[in-house]
Amino acid sequence: MEQDNNSEVDSVGPTEDDTQPAFPLGLSDSEAVEVLWQVRAQRRQAEPDLPDTVTCLTTPEGSIVYLVGTAHFSDSSKKDVATTIRAVQPDVVVVELCQYRVSMLKMDEKTLLKEAKDINLEKVQQAIKQNGVMSGLMQILLLKVSAHITEQLGMAPGGEFREAFKEAGKVPFCKFHLGDRPIPVTFKRAIAALSLWQKARLAWGLCFLSDPISKEDVEKCKQKDLLEQTMSEMIGEFPALHRTIVAERDIYLTHTLRHAARCVEAPPNAEKVPAVVVGVVGMGHVPGIERNWDKELNIHEIMSVAPPSRFGWVLRNVFKGAMWGLLGYACFRASKGMGRALLSLPAIQSLLENIRTPALYCQRNQTTFS
Repeated sequence: MEQDNNSEVDSVGPTEDDTQPAFPLGLSDSEAVEVLWQVRAQRRQAEPDLPDTVTCLTTPEGSIVYLVGTAHFSDSSKKDVATTIRAVQPDVVVVELCQYRVSMLKMDEKTLLKEAKDINLEKVQQAIKQNGVMSGLMQILLLKVSAHITEQLGMAPGGEFREAFKEAGKVPFCKFHLGDRPIPVTFKRAIAALSLWQKARLAWGLCFLSDPISKEDVEKCKQKDLLEQTMSEMIGEFPALHRTIVAERDIYLTHTLRHAARCVEAPPNAEKVPAVVVGVVGMGHVPGIERNWDKELNIHEIMSVAPPSRFGWVLRNVFKGAMWGLLGYACFRASKGMGRALLSLPAIQSLLENIRTPALYCQRNQTTFS
């Protein structure tokens, strides 16, 4: 399988562990393609019996999107994904991942479990280089939340996406799309939407997250009523964060799913026929995708990152030093000494030097005049 610039991974033909059709000898390429197309059509169930977590959406052209709502740490969600893909034999599978997180598809569970628990200096530097200082540090703290759940459950995140990737490889001509907004855009827009006080409150809460989590708690997240209640609580505390991390990604995922649901060409005459799509997203995104499905969407608006405001430049620089100190302490608590490593980074030392230099200059001038 190979990935192109459109965040697509093509998967053609069943794998060795799937039932292989018997091909007559001497078939041409076009004839073999037609046989595979017919094999998939025979496997596709007209009225599939799907899990309760699946929502069916349609397009004006007649394409069908089976939206599987999942919990990201759930064995049950993996089964739901596999059942759906095997039943509907889709043309396209779309998952809630972007190109920055695609590596988790090909890692084994043991490696992922180790990576999720290990937040080291290299990861901090990579996050800061990719997203900027403030967004990068916030990403590290959110990774700490994921590590907390991983440690509590002994289960690596994203199992449903790896299951979707594996099952898509067994379906002839099935394409695999990465449907989420790039994570650097999401973090930069989220940080820009929060005030300094909100950033401090969020960092503090993420740093000291220690509540125990059971597998039963994760499975309860697949109940829409419980999930919507949790989301309502978060909206009340950080409405801007909900808008950028959830609502805007609902729009982006809707756009990606509708793009994937365009008609496909059927052999032998490349006739345009309605597509069958399976979307694999967190249950929290399902209501938003349903609401946006028939709306006109503005993707360019949610992909832009506004330049920093000049208002209060001096005040912000003073408080940024304090903010970095707080986030450094948070990461120190979370990662055993990482705070010292953060304060030694060139970017942070440069800003602290920029803040300190004018003060020293003023002090020297006062001494000269006196």
